[in-house]
Amino acid sequence: MDALADLLAGVRARSAAFCRTVLEPPWALRIADGARLALVTTVRGHAWLVPDDDRDGGEPGVSQPVRIDEGQVAVVKGPAPYVVADEVSTPASVVVGPRNRLTTMDGTDITEEFLRTSAGRESPDSSVIVSGTYSVTGDVGARLLAALPEVALVRAADITSPVLDLLVAELAAARPGQHAVLDRLLDLALIETVRTWMGGQRGEAPGWFRAQGDPVVGEALRLMHDDSGAPWTVASLAARTGVSRAAFARRFAELVGSPPMSYLADWRITVAADLLRGTDDTADAIARTVGYANAFAFSAAFKRHRGISPREHRAGSR
Repeated sequence: MDALADLLAGVRARSAAFCRTVLEPPWALRIADGARLALVTTVRGHAWLVPDDDRDGGEPGVSQPVRIDEGQVAVVKGPAPYVVADEVSTPASVVVGPRNRLTTMDGTDITEEFLRTSAGRESPDSSVIVSGTYSVTGDVGARLLAALPEVALVRAADITSPVLDLLVAELAAARPGQHAVLDRLLDLALIETVRTWMGGQRGEAPGWFRAQGDPVVGEALRLMHDDSGAPWTVASLAARTGVSRAAFARRFAELVGSPPMSYLADWRITVAADLLRGTDDTADAIARTVGYANAFAFSAAFKRHRGISPREHRAGSR
């Protein structure tokens, strides 16, 4: 598994928060569902992503207006609220809450009425928006979020996979098993959008992403991610990739931005942090899974990287 695949593995679609909405101007929706990641694409018309007046400046989210034109797709970071509107100046009249519950600005639930009305109207002036939100949990998922801007915008035409067309086609009519199909298509849509955006960033993409195309460093990254618990050393990774120890260490640091053993240690602690949070495995078992000889060595490394012990991390996440 490569580095991007590992990071995306912790991100999953939630079918209850997936929808296709037809909107007549003027329109504006306040998105306040708390999702840490969302995908938005315009099938017809355009949409503006606008910062919310109540946005907490300390929370990730939309901080300046971004226009999504027809045929574009955006990955949007949360959890701060933001507004999706036909124009920057259009005030929000509907609030989208967790699990796609819709209310008026004063809190009246209008979910069924809004969706029924929206599904039945479509005109040449309509905007058709397809959106979905993702559950992002743990330290592995956080590494993906850290690599993304507030809004990652790409042209659908630049995405080589037909996944967005498949999404729209699947939404055309209700069919058995649709939620399961949409979940999988939405996951694929995120993968394709993120790697298309990163691939177009040239020098702006994270070092670990750019390095995956290098025959030496890319192979080393795959080895580390395939088996983070193996007793890797600079010498063993250099041997597996067919270059000298010195050449490997220099090339890895230049492309990734950190020495190979520093990258590996950080990745091991990231994986361990999620195991501490998501399993009841002992510290000794987790230590061996991620490549430490025993619980003592693992605890020392964890505290060095995170400033707290594995026990404190586990207790704080439950």
